[in-house]
Amino acid sequence: MDIAINRKSTMFRLRTELLDRLKQLAARDNRSLNNYVETILMDVAFNTPNAATVAAMKEAEDDTNLTSVDMTNFDSFLKSLDIK
Repeated sequence: MDIAINRKSTMFRLRTELLDRLKQLAARDNRSLNNYVETILMDVAFNTPNAATVAAMKEAEDDTNLTSVDMTNFDSFLKSLDIK
C-alpha cells in the first residue's frame, strides 16, 4: 500500500556557490538535488535532541572529566578505560 506524500512547489533564491555545492553533494550521494535538500531540511526541522542528548553533548564539550587513554596496546587500552 503506497502512501501519498503531499508536496507543494516552492521557490528559493540561493547563492550560486551554495547551489553548486548542494548539487555536488547530491550527485556524490547519487540523489536528486530536491531529495538532498529536502532531507537536510527534514533533519534540521524534526531532529531536535532530547534532554538526555543535550546533557551528554554539554558534558562532551566540557573537558573537566577527561582522562588519558593508553593506546600502546589493546590490553593497556582496555585497562585505561576503567570500565566497572
